[in-house]
Amino acid sequence: MAFVHLHTHSHYSLLDGLSKIPALVKKAKSSGQTAIALTDHGNLYGAISFYQECQKAEIKPIIGVEAYIANRTRFDKEPNLDNKRYHLSLLAENMTGYRNLIKLVTASYLEGYYYKPRMDKNLLRQFSEGVICLSGCMGSELSRALWNKDGPLAEQIVLEHQEIFGVGNYYLELMHHPKLERQTELREETVKLARKLNIPLVATQDSHYLDLDDAEAQAMLRAVQSGNFEDIKRFSNEEEDFSLISEKKMREHFADTPEAVDNTALIADRCKLNITLGKFIFPRFPIPAGETDDSQLEKLSMAGLKERGLGESEAALERLRHELGVIKMKGYASYFLVVEDLIRYARDHGIYYNIRGSVAGSMTTYALNVTSVDPLEYRIPFERFLNPDRPSAPDIDMDFADSRRDEIITYAREKYGEDKVAQIGTFGSMMARGSVRDVARALGYPYDVGDKISRLIPIGSQGFLMTIDKALETTPELKEEYDTDADTKRIIDLSKKIEGNSRHISVHAAGVVISPGPLTDYVPLQYDPKGGKIITQYDMYSVGEDGVGLTKFDFLGLRNLTILASAVELIKQIHDIEIDLERIPLDDKKTFEMLTRGETIGLFQLNGSGMTKWLKELRPTGIDDINAMVALYRPGPIQFIPDYVARKHNPSLIKFPDPAVEKILAPTYGVLVYQDDLLMMAHDLAGYTWGEVDKFRKAVGKKIPKEMAAQKEKFIKGCIKTSGWDNKKAAEIWAWIEPFAAYGFNKAHSVSYGREISLHI
Repeated sequence: MAFVHLHTHSHYSLLDGLSKIPALVKKAKSSGQTAIALTDHGNLYGAISFYQECQKAEIKPIIGVEAYIANRTRFDKEPNLDNKRYHLSLLAENMTGYRNLIKLVTASYLEGYYYKPRMDKNLLRQFSEGVICLSGCMGSELSRALWNKDGPLAEQIVLEHQEIFGVGNYYLELMHHPKLERQTELREETVKLARKLNIPLVATQDSHYLDLDDAEAQAMLRAVQSGNFEDIKRFSNEEEDFSLISEKKMREHFADTPEAVDNTALIADRCKLNITLGKFIFPRFPIPAGETDDSQLEKLSMAGLKERGLGESEAALERLRHELGVIKMKGYASYFLVVEDLIRYARDHGIYYNIRGSVAGSMTTYALNVTSVDPLEYRIPFERFLNPDRPSAPDIDMDFADSRRDEIITYAREKYGEDKVAQIGTFGSMMARGSVRDVARALGYPYDVGDKISRLIPIGSQGFLMTIDKALETTPELKEEYDTDADTKRIIDLSKKIEGNSRHISVHAAGVVISPGPLTDYVPLQYDPKGGKIITQYDMYSVGEDGVGLTKFDFLGLRNLTILASAVELIKQIHDIEIDLERIPLDDKKTFEMLTRGETIGLFQLNGSGMTKWLKELRPTGIDDINAMVALYRPGPIQFIPDYVARKHNPSLIKFPDPAVEKILAPTYGVLVYQDDLLMMAHDLAGYTWGEVDKFRKAVGKKIPKEMAAQKEKFIKGCIKTSGWDNKKAAEIWAWIEPFAAYGFNKAHSVSYGREISLHI
C-alpha cells in the first residue's frame, strides 16, 4: 500500500459528512488501507471512537482536523470582515501533536468562534510541535491567493506556513475534483509553486461519503444543515466524486505527480500516535499533610460509622474494613473523597439530594453520610457495586434539586479549578422519523408524503431505539408501502443512509468530568451551543473509562427533589414545623392506611390506576412492601405481583425449593423481586465469584438467549459443586428461578432502587 487517505470526513463534520466511523474504517480496511486519517470540520468529536475502531480493525489511526483559520485574528469578529475564513488540514504526528490539536481546537471554540470555530496563525505558532500541516482544499488561504492570481501572496503564504510548522512538516495539498470551477487550474498552479519553492506535494481526496451512490444522501444532509430545501441541486456535487476512492483511482488522477500519492504513505509512516485508553484518571482531592487518600478515607468513614451509631457493631466494622480494603486495592479512595465532599457541601447548604444505584450496598458511603441505606439492614451486597474482579470504576449517581444543581457544579469548579471541570457533551442524532421527513422535504415532495411515511414508523421506547430497518421488519403497512410504491422506496432508501448521523452537539443531562490537571491535557472543549456552558467535545463513552479514562460524575437535576424542598419550606412557613426527610419514620400507620385506601394521586411512582389497584389489594404494612411494589410494577415482573400479594396475606402459599433459597428470599415471601437476590443466589448457591456474578448480571439484563443458555449450564454445574445437589435438584432450582430471570432484571429491580423511591413518597 503506497497511498493513504489523509483528508477524510465522518458524520461528525455535522451535516456535512455521511460516513459513520465503523463503516468508514471497515471500508478502508477492506480496500487494503493500512492507515487512514480523520479530519472533520473544525472539531475532534470522533477522534477517540475513530482511534478505537482502527485499533479493532488493525489499521493505523491518524487523528487530524480540517481547521478553520481566521481571516485576521481569532479575536476579530466584525461582520463582512471576519465571517470569511480559510481551511487548513492538520494531522497529529505523535502524542505531542495530538495534545496540541486538542489545545488548538479548544481555543478555536472558546476564543475564536465566529460562525465557525477559528484558529489563527499566532495560535498555530504556539501549538505547532508534533503537527503535520497540509495546505488545504479549495477553501484554503493558498487556494484563494492562487484563485486571485496573486503569485507573490501565494509564495508568502507557503513560506509563512513552512516557517510555522518547520521544514518537512508542511505539504502542498492536491485534490482531483475537475468539475469544480477552476480546480484544475489551481492544481496546476500549486504544482508549479511546489517545484519553485521545493515544498513537497501530497495528494488527498476530500472524502465526505463512502461510495459514489451516496452523493445524493450527502446533498440531503447539506440541505438540512442550511435549512434550504428549495434548491437541493445547489448542494449536490453528484457529477463530482467525494467518495472514499481506491489507490488505483488516485494513481490515475495523479499520474503527473506520482510523488504526491507516495507522500501520503510517508506521512502515515511518520504518524505514530499511541493514546492510553481505559486507565482511570481520578481528580486530586486535597488532603491534610501527612495523610494519604486511603488513610483520609478510613479516618472519615470510621468517624462516620460512630455517628451512625454503628461504631460498636462488629458486623458493620467488619463490612467497612472489607470495603476499605477493596477500595485501597483498586486505588479508588480519591473518588470516594470527592463524592463525600460534594454531598457534604449539598447537605451543608440545604441542597436536597439523593443517591441512586448499587452504591446503596456500600457501608463506606453509608458511614460517610453519602447514602442513607444501611446495607446490612437491607441485605444489599457491596460486591454488586464494587468487587476485586470488576474492571469498571465505581459509579455513584447523584441527584440534586434541579433548581440548585448548578450550585454543585459551581462548587466543583471553585474547588478543583475552572480548567479542570466541564460538563460532558452529547450528540443529537437523526432519528428514523425525522430522517424520513427531512429527505421527503429535500426531494420536493409535499409535506403530507413524508409525514405519512414517518407515522408508519413506531416510536421507540426507553432502552429501545427504533430504526427504519426495525420498522420495516415489524410494521407490515410500512413494508407494503416500501415494496409497492416507488416514491416511498426512494425516500426510505435515502433516509436509511442519513439515519443515525450526528446532527448537533449539546450538553449531557447529568455528566460532569473533573480532571487532576487541565482538561485540555485530555479532551477538547467548547461551549454548549445553546447554554454557554463549557462542555467536552468527547461524549461520555470517549471521556470515561472505556475512552481517555477521566472520572465521570453524574449530577442529575431532579424536579421531585425541588418539590420536596419546597414542601418542607412551606410547612415551616405555615405550621412552624421542621421536617427532616432523613428522619421520617418508616412505620407510620396513617401513611400505609392512606395507600390502602388508594389515595395515591400525585405520589411519585405510586400513582396511576394500575399501581393504585395493587396497593389496595396488597394493603401495605411496611416500607418493604412499597420497595417490592416499585420493583415489580414494570413490564415483565408485573406478572408476579398477584403471587406477592397472595403470599403476604396467606403464608401457607409460601414455598421454597430448598432451605438455602429460603434464607435469601424469605423477606419477599419467596418471590424473586430483586436483582440483588438473584445475584446472591448465583454467588451463594452456585459458587460464582463476584466477577462472574457481574457477568451473570449483564447476561440476565440483556436477555440474550445464547448467553442465558451458557449461564444456565454454568449455574447448574455450580450448584452441584457448591451446594452438593445432584443434577436433578440443581436443574429444579434453575427452573424455579428462570421465569423470574426471563424478563431481564436491571437496576430498577433492586432493593436499593425501591428504597430510594420509597423515600420520595
